Amino acid sequence: MNRIETLEQLENIYGKPKPPALVKVAHKMTAEYQSFIEAAPFLALATCSIDGLDCSPRGDLAGFVRIENDDTLLLPDRRGNNRVDSLANIIQNPQITLMFMIPGVPNIIRVNGEAWISIDPDRLASFSVNGKEPRSVIVIEIREIYFQCARAIVRSKLWEMESQIDPDTLPSPGEILAAMTDGREGGISYDKTWPDRAKETLW
Repeated sequence: MNRIETLEQLENIYGKPKPPALVKVAHKMTAEYQSFIEAAPFLALATCSIDGLDCSPRGDLAGFVRIENDDTLLLPDRRGNNRVDSLANIIQNPQITLMFMIPGVPNIIRVNGEAWISIDPDRLASFSVNGKEPRSVIVIEIREIYFQCARAIVRSKLWEMESQIDPDTLPSPGEILAAMTDGREGGISYDKTWPDRAKETLW
């Protein structure tokens, strides 16, 4: 069976990482990495619990992740679907990974660390947008920060206009809900009212 099951097998195929792949890793914030984080309007948040993994998209105005100091990031938890998968995972397991993406920029910034959830009133108020505070703030203690090379973005042509897909060619959220509930949830009305719902609940 052609299955890799040991680290030795893996190393025999891939070899060892070259020096740039290792020296790019910092264990606290640097001025260069700070520039990327302050410009990023989007990240993917990965967490883990005893039941498995979760990866959640987080987006806001550029620089929405605050650099509190060289060792700490602050991520406001804006309104969503109230599943709180990521927050529940953090309570069970503080290990966390952030993947920052900037439209038009091929390199990605990754942060590995440990997190906890704050509901400090002053901290919540400091993240208020349009008079609305996040319900909590994720405090991330940086363990590693480094850039990911641009190959994946280049191969996927992610930021190129020619790669954009007409959303009408894919099932809509309303259609997915309707199909999964025999029409009890979702449907055309769900899709039609979503833009107004989103506008009222972005923050």
